[in-house]
Amino acid sequence: MTDGARQRSSTSGSAKDAAGESESGGGVALKKEIGLVSACGIIVGNIIGSGIFVSPKGVMENASSVGVALIVWIVTGVITAIGALCYAELGVTIPKSGGDYSYVKDIFGGLAGFLRLWIAVLVIYPTNQAVIALTFSNYVLQPLFPTCFPPEIGLRLLAAVCLLLLTWVNCSSVRWATRVQDIFTAGKLLALALIIVMGLVQICKGEYYWLEPANAFEPFQDYDVGLIALAFLQGSFAYGGWNFLNYVTEELVDPYVNLPRAIFISIPLVTFVYVFANIAYVTAMSPQELLASNAVAVTFGEKLLGVMSWIMPISVALSTFGGVNGSLFTSSRLFFAGAREGHLPSLLAMIHVKRCTPIPALLFTCLSTLLMLCTSDMYTLINYVGFINYLFYGVTVAGQIVLRIKQPDMHRPIRISLIWPVIYLLFWAFLLIFSLYSEPVVCGIGLAIMLTGVPVYFLGVYWDNKPQCFDAFVDKMTYVGQKFCMVVYPAMGNSSGTAEEGEEMKEARSPLSEDGDNHKSADC
Repeated sequence: MTDGARQRSSTSGSAKDAAGESESGGGVALKKEIGLVSACGIIVGNIIGSGIFVSPKGVMENASSVGVALIVWIVTGVITAIGALCYAELGVTIPKSGGDYSYVKDIFGGLAGFLRLWIAVLVIYPTNQAVIALTFSNYVLQPLFPTCFPPEIGLRLLAAVCLLLLTWVNCSSVRWATRVQDIFTAGKLLALALIIVMGLVQICKGEYYWLEPANAFEPFQDYDVGLIALAFLQGSFAYGGWNFLNYVTEELVDPYVNLPRAIFISIPLVTFVYVFANIAYVTAMSPQELLASNAVAVTFGEKLLGVMSWIMPISVALSTFGGVNGSLFTSSRLFFAGAREGHLPSLLAMIHVKRCTPIPALLFTCLSTLLMLCTSDMYTLINYVGFINYLFYGVTVAGQIVLRIKQPDMHRPIRISLIWPVIYLLFWAFLLIFSLYSEPVVCGIGLAIMLTGVPVYFLGVYWDNKPQCFDAFVDKMTYVGQKFCMVVYPAMGNSSGTAEEGEEMKEARSPLSEDGDNHKSADC
């Protein structure tokens, strides 16, 4: 019996009726509406969030010189591209929503997949969204406090307003959410294009002192291998989101074609933009000025744009606002995939009967992010996210090699050379080892949080014979949640998994279906 099947209870009779409704075409469902352009927009929009506007400070501080910092940005982009190649093969080999969670679960088993999901629920998504929301607040409020830093309470409150507003938008309409993503992606590209153009103007004027090799590699502090590893972690945060398209594979039009194409287009584009944006920064600011700034892009604009410097904080705020929206959009799909496999409460696998939006999952991720806002030191949060993300990126890429060995004849629409996952894993090991050496407390806390999922897995997922009163309580809470949010299980498409998984989903309980047939005709 699989982990998903272990979650099913005695109320499966009514759920089978609901499953029948879905199979007949009467149930709600997430549609395949993401084409190539939208897929590229998801990747670019999620990668270019707050990282390029925040991480330059952290990368420079740990790299110890301008030249090493630029090398970090270039190498991180190349490694990201290699990781994306590996994920492209996995994405078309295992065409299921959920991304690396689904891959780890299918290759290494339920416990490994659950730990990936557990750390994503507790740390990765809430932390990522909190960092981006705090950055949005910082860029909006910084012009109002030109001589000092904005007050912490103001940063947190504005970040909370941003999260609540975008959660409402995502709950209301998928179309609204995608329109917001399109508009604010344009804003972030405008901001970065402006930075790059101004940097090229500076170079043409002869302002490239820190780009000359003799000056670029002049350290302002002693080089340290552990600190350079942390610089790579800071850079990897800026590239975070490159794997988010794999979370919505089931909603892609022709995923075997559009998933790899979107990756091959988006990752080189983002790497190009990031490297030249950082070159532009050092044409206007010395390393000391960059490190002293809490809002790098705003300081850049103040130096070069004069009375038009207000354009930069507004553009960056648009970028980070869109980044929060994209993260909320993709996180709900991860939670949906986890709940569908029985690794999260079944309520999180449900969508609204008319709006077709995963309201319970969106509310859950919003609440967890609001709790994460209690910690306002975004650089510590970046270290948490970078370390844990790289830990599971490596496990997922290692799974690609394991899958090649265990199932060599498995159909693979894309088949890359194994040298690429080996290169990625070598770099991955370098980062983890020296990150543990340099920041043992931060990394240790991240690992401890991950391991708290072990007893939760055995008690909540693996344990079959739970007390009847517990099952009744869960059913009642699910029923109340369905009534409150007006949600039901979505119809299951052919692309969502194997036939065995489809049969397991038929057994998933849906307490609301016992209450009547008012949702049968709902269609998205």
